[in-house]
Amino acid sequence: MVILIHIVWHRDSVERRFGRMASESYKSLDCITAEDISALGIPDDVSDQLHRKLAGIIRSSGTGTPETWHDISKHLLTPELPFSLHQMMYYGCYKNFGPDPPAWSPDSGSANATNVGRLLVKHGSEFFGTKYVDPISSFIDFQEFSVSNPEVYWKTVLAEMKISFSVPPECILHEGPTYPGGHWLPQACTNPAKNCLNPSGERNLDDTALIWRYEGEDELPVNKMTLKELRAEVWHVASAIETLALKKGSAIAIDMPMDVNSVVIYLAIVLAGYIVVSIADSFASSEISARLKISKAKAIFTQDLIIRGDKRIPLYSRVVDAQSPMAIVIPTEGSDSSMKLRDKDISWNDFLGRSNVSKEIQFVAVEQSVDTFTNILFSSGTTGDPKAIPWTVATPFKAAADGWSHMDIRQGDIVSWPTNLGWMMGPWLVYASLLNGASMALYNGSPLGSGFAKFVQDAKVTMLGVIPSIVRAWKNTNSTANCDWSAIRCFASTGEASNVDEYLWLMGRAQYKPVIEYCGGTEIGGGFVTGSLLQNQSLAAFSTPAMGCSLFILGEDGFPIPSDAPGTGELALGPLMFGASSTLLNADHDDIYFKHMPSWNGKVLRRHGDVFERTSRGYYRAHGRADDTMNLGGIKVSSVEIERICNAVDSGVLETAAVGVPPPDGGPERLVVVVVLKDPEPHKPLPDISNLAATFNSALQKKLNPLFKVSAVVPLPSLPRTATNKVMRRVLRRQLSQSDQSSKL
Repeated sequence: MVILIHIVWHRDSVERRFGRMASESYKSLDCITAEDISALGIPDDVSDQLHRKLAGIIRSSGTGTPETWHDISKHLLTPELPFSLHQMMYYGCYKNFGPDPPAWSPDSGSANATNVGRLLVKHGSEFFGTKYVDPISSFIDFQEFSVSNPEVYWKTVLAEMKISFSVPPECILHEGPTYPGGHWLPQACTNPAKNCLNPSGERNLDDTALIWRYEGEDELPVNKMTLKELRAEVWHVASAIETLALKKGSAIAIDMPMDVNSVVIYLAIVLAGYIVVSIADSFASSEISARLKISKAKAIFTQDLIIRGDKRIPLYSRVVDAQSPMAIVIPTEGSDSSMKLRDKDISWNDFLGRSNVSKEIQFVAVEQSVDTFTNILFSSGTTGDPKAIPWTVATPFKAAADGWSHMDIRQGDIVSWPTNLGWMMGPWLVYASLLNGASMALYNGSPLGSGFAKFVQDAKVTMLGVIPSIVRAWKNTNSTANCDWSAIRCFASTGEASNVDEYLWLMGRAQYKPVIEYCGGTEIGGGFVTGSLLQNQSLAAFSTPAMGCSLFILGEDGFPIPSDAPGTGELALGPLMFGASSTLLNADHDDIYFKHMPSWNGKVLRRHGDVFERTSRGYYRAHGRADDTMNLGGIKVSSVEIERICNAVDSGVLETAAVGVPPPDGGPERLVVVVVLKDPEPHKPLPDISNLAATFNSALQKKLNPLFKVSAVVPLPSLPRTATNKVMRRVLRRQLSQSDQSSKL
């Protein structure tokens, strides 16, 4: 059997991961010749022209400054040129720069035109007095102001987003021992779905609210729905929901792809005063069943099947196998399925026919206290049971405020982010786009191919959200070739750790528009660390705590290191975060987020669970989970959930440990399963290690999630354990990571 051997950690391994070692293999810009460029497969005449441009840029901006890279990225590089040239220019420019080179920098004109920039131009002197300089110079002060002055900040931002209340709040924040995270907007009543559907400010009913396309219809014009049409559809579905005679506040699940129907249903449930239960359409029946039971859902909206290319993936049958309550079943576009329903279930047409009210008749929104639940989402717990996290009426405003301040989403924008209502980014997308007066762009199909890339072009998407695994697929297949993404103003990325080269490639597809890295959690309703269009953005790094959030990196003594000092440790959050959870349905919120946490300035810090690094230049980088949860393909899952399935696949397996291991060159975690085999029995062979990965994969994809994949199986004679017999997965993760690093040396 293979035994893991502890390898001394090399100091430059992180620097290698983020580009230092890569840059050493490239020439500095002033040493690059036309022949070097031609060697990349570029015709000689084009190489000569590019070299002359490069020489001119060097003369005006120097050989290795952020200004040099800005000029190269804007005036020399194009999406059509080989990516190897992009790498040559980027790494050559920053060969001697050190860590965290800026891949994008703001200019005063574009910065002043952002939502935050316009706000600071108008109110900067009012906020900071003579200390105010300009939006770029004063951005850090503004972020700190958002934490220290929540009354002013949140009142201002909610007003900017035109959020209306039927009963206005007494104040923004009330602090007291009853609410360790603060009591936000006390006494206020509103309805976030109503706010999504209201014309306000410069937005009117004829503005486009939804843009969509079905896979396979790539040559047809995109479909569009105005705000007026969306509102009528939501009113109609809300009226039909009322005929189900469910008690107000009942939970109603959605297990569907994120398309026009699911968005309409989502808004209708919230508008009518019920609670959405978010279930990802990739889940197996057992996972659907668990979420329905925990949430006590009274009904579920679903589809008969999902069509992805030539594949027909059953969905309704999984819902039936989960022993769901009453299901409202929507026929899939392009399907000729005439599926027989259970007696208690209702077809979509019959459901809509139950409403005898015209679509044009307004449905009166149910206005509720901001503490009322609107959505139940799920995040993995370390016990194997998913944590049921309620979003309140206030949480959507946190999501929208992040979009407003960090992705600069505004009236007239077109926002696309391949996701699902089962994950927090689905509801986030609904609120961050519609509450900010933007259009939501939805592609009903796989986001991995050229069809989605063309949809981004045809819909004229201005803010494109991604997860790193999608970007990797685009880069590997060159599926964005010949697509014009020039309408994109910025990218945003969340869900997984990103990779420098892959995101350099991504920026190059849209004339080097910035990537706003975004990290948060379902229990936060948005992000706690992210980027800004008013700051330099470095690849695979976060540049700022999110507005209204404070971050603390805990040292080895368990207390925060100085806020301006570089270091790595478990991340803790300031407890006063607008929109963050204050309760869980099936766990003790205080135990999970506050118990045994240190205090800072008289306030108990909030546990998050990620290991973060603050670099010497003030950027933040994520280094995976500190607990027994991992991130696979943007989905958080506990080791226990995976191990429970792997332990049962073969009688020769004694026990397993599932570990998420980050690749040496950065990017999403890989799932490695460490396996301990039983002592051999007479006449009974041990399982073949080489076949176990396929066996584990088959079981995980069938019973847990079809997106999960085991990258490697590592046999050990035993698992490292604590004195109380708990498996030390953190030790395994460190050893596996160090083994990967050594193989790259």
